[in-house]
Amino acid sequence: MPTRTPSEALLDLAADVMGLDARTLAARAAGSPFITLGGTFDRAARLRLRAGEALGLGVELDQLMGPEPLADVLDRAVPAAPPPPARPSSALRPLLPGQRVAFGDTSAYRVLSAELSGPLDVTALRTVLDALCDRHEGLRTAFTPYGDGVGRHVLDRHPGPLAELPDTDPVAAGPDPVPAEPDPVAAAHSRLAAELRRVAGQPGRPPVAFALAALGPGRHLLSFVHHEAVADGFSAALVWRELLAGYERVVRGSAPGYTAAPGPDAVEGAHPEAVSAQGAAPRFRTERMAFALDDSLRDAVDATARRAGVPHSCVLLAAWALVLGRDSGADAVPVGVELPRHPGAAAVRAVAACGARVSAACELEGTTDYFLRGVACAFGEALGRLRDEPSGARERGTAHTLAPASPAPVLFAARDEWLPARASYGGLTARFHHAHLGTGPAQAALTVLRWRDDPLLCLDFAPAVIRRAAAVRLVAEVRHVLRALVRARAWAPVDHLLARSGAPGTAPFPAAGTVPLPLC
Repeated sequence: MPTRTPSEALLDLAADVMGLDARTLAARAAGSPFITLGGTFDRAARLRLRAGEALGLGVELDQLMGPEPLADVLDRAVPAAPPPPARPSSALRPLLPGQRVAFGDTSAYRVLSAELSGPLDVTALRTVLDALCDRHEGLRTAFTPYGDGVGRHVLDRHPGPLAELPDTDPVAAGPDPVPAEPDPVAAAHSRLAAELRRVAGQPGRPPVAFALAALGPGRHLLSFVHHEAVADGFSAALVWRELLAGYERVVRGSAPGYTAAPGPDAVEGAHPEAVSAQGAAPRFRTERMAFALDDSLRDAVDATARRAGVPHSCVLLAAWALVLGRDSGADAVPVGVELPRHPGAAAVRAVAACGARVSAACELEGTTDYFLRGVACAFGEALGRLRDEPSGARERGTAHTLAPASPAPVLFAARDEWLPARASYGGLTARFHHAHLGTGPAQAALTVLRWRDDPLLCLDFAPAVIRRAAAVRLVAEVRHVLRALVRARAWAPVDHLLARSGAPGTAPFPAAGTVPLPLC
């Protein structure tokens, strides 16, 4: 029986991760990049982890998400290096670059919640949280004064902090109560925002907590609250996957099954200059405007993505870029995207501030499908700049200012790729929610919250810069452009999509300069 080459074994893994026939993928991989075969960051992360664990091989993330054919990238796979050993936890250490950027703003908290349906074993949950904090150094990291600034101290032991929120009356926030919310999940998030400092902001303790709120009989909301110096969205999703898998093992009578994971140094130490070059980003008080898409539009987006050979998130990003580029007169629109930083070809299961916001240059040219593939390749190019040319990436990315007072870019995030819409573990069904805590790193950000089930997007906007009426029109324009994009033929010039909508029922945008919209 012929021996399989490492590249052939990697192609089989890639086909399994992507849900494709292995022979079909092998035929297309010689001439197509991973991302134009339907690859996403989530699939890239799973492929890298499985390649390391099953084959002992490592693949560079920026190459995997870049413009080169998948077969060429897999041919360059190297033996996966073991993760660096854990450092002693007793010493006070200086902040890592990613932590330093995030720690510039004490309001930079994130909340990723799971709406749990089914009987919840709180004792098992506490067991899992304790074991999870033992596993991850990042969940045991406290921040304390160090020299003229702030340092980090990893606690030897930190039981998983579980705070139980009241499930009835609104919580007082200073002199004003939190207004009641008709949606129980939104109400729980409002209570959590009011108690954020008590739950996860105690001096000398890690800025991390899990908050539990009862939503009704057999329903709970469990929220992972963390400062951005502890974890970014990619790491938060890792925490949830491991938490639920460990919970299932415990309720079945086994141990959580965790071993010690690499710490933040394993990720942050790889490319410190990439984060240092970014500098601390300002934050804005923001409001959130969520809006649903009907199933027919979702299906049309998926069909367009399959035709062009790109992920559905690239179609949504392309529509966002078209909206932003309509008044700019530019050949390319820079849109900030959050990308993971990883050390070389190693795939590390670490909880860390391992994300970086960089600009993807969306070029408004060519035919519809050419444009969509170009947007897909912009992800890989942004990763390459992040790794190899941090100062150049800064010049190209943050030079595109939205307003004279701020260098922050508009953002796009596909958070639906971090976790499935629903997951079942240990007798529980989990449905994930991303909370909005009232601040954000950009003047405008379009985020995909859900896709497969009940597609939901949101626009976070800074009312000091973008009036609410303008934000409403911006959402209407996103819907219109997305519909036009999925109706466009593959060979239609993308210039045809840059005209203003004037669609019935949608107010036309004002002329450039009338309302301070991003890039307009």
